[in-house]
Amino acid sequence: MAIHLHGVSGGRLLLALVLNVVIAVAQIVGGIISGSLALLSDALHNFSDVSALAISYIAQKISSKRATRFGTFGYKRAEIIAALFNSSVLAGIGLYLIYESVIRFYNPQPVVSSLVMALGALGVVVNGGSIWLLEAEAEGSMNIRAAYLHLLGDTLTSVAVVAGGAAIHLWQIYWADPLISILIALYLIFASVSLIRESTAILMEFAPKGVDIGEIAEEVSKIPDIENIHRIHLWRLGDREIFLQAHLDFSRNLTLKETTRRIEEVEKMLKERFGITGVVLQPEYMRDDEKSLIKGES
Repeated sequence: MAIHLHGVSGGRLLLALVLNVVIAVAQIVGGIISGSLALLSDALHNFSDVSALAISYIAQKISSKRATRFGTFGYKRAEIIAALFNSSVLAGIGLYLIYESVIRFYNPQPVVSSLVMALGALGVVVNGGSIWLLEAEAEGSMNIRAAYLHLLGDTLTSVAVVAGGAAIHLWQIYWADPLISILIALYLIFASVSLIRESTAILMEFAPKGVDIGEIAEEVSKIPDIENIHRIHLWRLGDREIFLQAHLDFSRNLTLKETTRRIEEVEKMLKERFGITGVVLQPEYMRDDEKSLIKGES
């Protein structure tokens, strides 16, 4: 399992935040003047970006704090909580836009198409620039990926707003405005679902995808003097760190020095083979306890 360790630039995140404040204010004013629901939807989405980027920036700063006696794992989960919040807000905005769009279908309103196209184009440029700032770093951080998805969605929705404005300008198709809003909303919901699932899985301390517990047990048993590994707990602390806690049965009564050497072999193998960086093992010999891989598993 590949573990990405890209650093995330707080300066880039902050610049993307400033750019989105500018475009959100411009689109709200333009949306009110033009009467375009699609443009207001895009503006609302941009404001969600402002919130997402601000939360991501703060979470990034918090997560970089060192561990303490109170927070022995540090503050890595701050970014995961931010990712869950941002993606949930994104899904909520999508549902709201669908509701507003349905109402507009039954009550179509005239739209100043030239203003819609101009501000939509501005959104494409500004959000495209923000994406460029964060693209290289989105893979290495779920928190940044949540913000990146907001920005990517905004760029695509701005393109749709321009297309809708053009349709209204050329053919007076006013229903194009709510239709585009619905398409924007569906994209927002779709983009947020996978991130909600992944961040929830981390907070619930589920085993990470791509790491097979059965394969771990098989590889550990190949190390000399180890009879089995059981009562395994496997979880992710954040985007990158994978932790494992387990009991380790030895086939003979080793000295403490020999036991330590075997445990070091297990730790090295787990890191190289599975990307597991935090390992806590309880060595045992001839202990009569439950030997299943997962406690309580039949």
